[in-house]
Amino acid sequence: MQSDANKSQKATGRPVTTRKLDQLFLNLGDVAAFIGRFFREVFVPPYEFKEIIRQCYEVGYRSLLLISTTGFITGMVFTNQSRPSLSEFGATSWLPSLIAIAVVRALGPLVTALIAAGKVGSSIGAEIGSMNVTEQIDAMEVSGTNPFKFLVVSRVLATSFTIPLLTMYTVFVALIGAFLNVNANEQTSFTSYIQEVFGAITYLDIFSSVIKSIVFGFTIGMVGCYKGYHSSKGTEGVGKAANSSVVTAMFLVFIEELLSLQIVSAIRGS
Repeated sequence: MQSDANKSQKATGRPVTTRKLDQLFLNLGDVAAFIGRFFREVFVPPYEFKEIIRQCYEVGYRSLLLISTTGFITGMVFTNQSRPSLSEFGATSWLPSLIAIAVVRALGPLVTALIAAGKVGSSIGAEIGSMNVTEQIDAMEVSGTNPFKFLVVSRVLATSFTIPLLTMYTVFVALIGAFLNVNANEQTSFTSYIQEVFGAITYLDIFSSVIKSIVFGFTIGMVGCYKGYHSSKGTEGVGKAANSSVVTAMFLVFIEELLSLQIVSAIRGS
C-alpha cells in the first residue's frame, strides 16, 4: 500500500522533507519581514501616543491581579522549599540572600513573562485575528489609517514598556511573600531582611533583569500581533491565532531565558 508521503511526493515531484523545509524558510522570511516593518514604522510619524498609553494600561490592568497573586505565592513557596535544604547545614540565615538572587535574576522576569504570554499574548492574537477575519484591518487601510502602526507598533511598544514594570512589581511582591514566611519561621526582622536582600543582589542582576524583561515583552507583543495579523479566516482561525500566540511566546521566552543566562554568566566570568 502506498503511503501518503509517497503519494504527496509523486503529486508534487519533490520529497516531503524538502517541501517542509521550504515552508519553514518561507515562514522565517515572513517573520523577519514583519519585524523589519515594525522597526521601519516605529520611527516614522505620525505616532500613536494615545493608543500606546491605552495599550500600556490594558497590559498592566489585565495582568496586575494575577501577577500579584502569582508573585506572592512564588515567594512563599520558594522560601518553604529552600528551607529544608539549608536547615541541614544550619544555614537558614542565608534564606533572604538566596531568595533575593533567585527572584531578581530568574523567577521575577520568568513568572511575569509567562503570565503575560498567557493573558496578554492570547488577547492580542485573538483581538487582531478577529479584526482580520471581519476585514476591519482592510477597512482601516481604505479609510487612510495605517493599521500596522495603529495595531502592531502600539501593542509591541506597550508590552515592551509595561512588562519590565510588571517584573519589578512581581519581584517586590515575591520578596514580601518571602519576608512573611521568613519572619514567621526565623523571626527575622524587616530591617535585617532588607539589608540581606540588598547585600546579595548587584547592579548587574537588576540591569540584566530589566533588559531581559524588555526582550520578553517585545517577544510576547510581536508574536501575538504576528499570529493575529496572519490568522486564517473564520472563527477557527481566531482560536488558532490566540492559542498559537501563547505556545510560541512561552517557548521563545524559555529560549531567551536560557540564552540570557549564558550571556550574564559569561559577563560574570562564572
